[in-house]
Amino acid sequence: MRRWIGGIAALVLSGCAIGPNYHRPKVEVPAAYRGAESESPSPSSIADVPWWELFHDPVLEQLIEEALTNGYDIRIIAKRVEQARYAVGVTRADLLPQASYQGSAQRGKVFNPFGGDNVTGNNFFAALQMAWEIDVWGRIRRATEASLADLVAAEDVRRGVILSLVTGVSQAYFELRELDLEMEIALRTRDSFQQTLDLFTRQLVGGVGNKLATSRAAAALASTAATIPDLDRQIVAKENQIAILLGHAPGPVARGATLTDQTHPPDVPAGLPSSLLERRPDVLAAEQAIVASNAVVGVSIGNFLPRFGLTALYGAQSSEIENILKGPANLWSIGGSVLGPLFQGGRLYYEYRGSAAAWEVAKLAYEQAVLSALGEVSNALVAREKLALSRAELEREVLALQDSVRLATLRYTGGFASYYEVLEAQQQLFPAENTLARTELDQLVAFLQVYRALGGGWQSEEARHPDRYPVRRDALDAIVPGGGRPE
Repeated sequence: MRRWIGGIAALVLSGCAIGPNYHRPKVEVPAAYRGAESESPSPSSIADVPWWELFHDPVLEQLIEEALTNGYDIRIIAKRVEQARYAVGVTRADLLPQASYQGSAQRGKVFNPFGGDNVTGNNFFAALQMAWEIDVWGRIRRATEASLADLVAAEDVRRGVILSLVTGVSQAYFELRELDLEMEIALRTRDSFQQTLDLFTRQLVGGVGNKLATSRAAAALASTAATIPDLDRQIVAKENQIAILLGHAPGPVARGATLTDQTHPPDVPAGLPSSLLERRPDVLAAEQAIVASNAVVGVSIGNFLPRFGLTALYGAQSSEIENILKGPANLWSIGGSVLGPLFQGGRLYYEYRGSAAAWEVAKLAYEQAVLSALGEVSNALVAREKLALSRAELEREVLALQDSVRLATLRYTGGFASYYEVLEAQQQLFPAENTLARTELDQLVAFLQVYRALGGGWQSEEARHPDRYPVRRDALDAIVPGGGRPE
């Protein structure tokens, strides 16, 4: 008996836990991102910096800080992290002895079957009880490991929300400035067409013009003017979107640098693809899902094994309540128990097989998340490169059309051309300027998508505000270190 008890004690104190220990699944990653400028990537990455400061727009920085402080997405996910933290406490409490109190008061009568007097009396009972399941096999520790993995995953999700919120506010802000630029172009073009219509109208009244030219000028003016109310609508909607992201009621939004004055951050290395596994919040959260599933496999294995427990009771029982309150205890007990499954109709087996299948699902989801992340980085890098080329060509087109308008005006003034040439040049310039504005926006958004795909930004926020990130990534090693995987 002593050897048996000693063996159990040694197993408990050694911290062993039934089931497989976790190790990260191997996922093949390329040596460099497709679309990266260098075939020999640097370990450093643009994702390691607070990238929104590279635009040098204080208004944008203030909007982002306000969103990170007051945004509802951040506040909601913070509460979910808090929920996960409490869940860890609930599971971990099962490792400790559970103490409770119990009391009862009864009055009853005992009938005498032999015809004597019936006995009526009271019965009072009060006691303290303790029960403790000895986690011999580590089943409870595995359950705690699973809940802690859920907590770390919730923290990774919060980091993902931070990343999405920063890129979302930045993109909405740039879209707002692009709409402002489109409005500026529309107003300038409308005024130009108005001048043209006024000129044609004066010529028509003076008898030197024609109705066709006047009608075409009026149509061009109306077409341009019709875009202004819709642009107003889009601007209000975009302002409302930003205000809500900031946690405010819909309203106007402050502006900083114009779209054309926005600083385009320099091209810097994307880093090593292998570092993506440590940086992308969604990849990190997917990995914690494997950790949790791995621990649940251990719990399901532990359910096959007997559970050992200790119980104790200390209290008093009397027919007089005074004896309960003042007298010494007259009841106590201490004992041990063992409870194990004998026949469950296959339930435990199916639970184990189901948990192993869940582990496989989590592993496949992790591998898919890694590949999707690599694809997003590649797409973002290629988009940034190609949009820069498109913008350069569009800038040349706009400059050429502006020169065309200038030359057509000079030819008309000199009497060498009709104003149709001027009107045609103006009509070509308006959509070209809008296309250039949208391409400038697309280029800025592509830069945002590079950072988002690389999972960058939350690291610097974590360093600046450690109080927002209380969960340590090495917390799981404090419970079950090592490697392994379910068989």
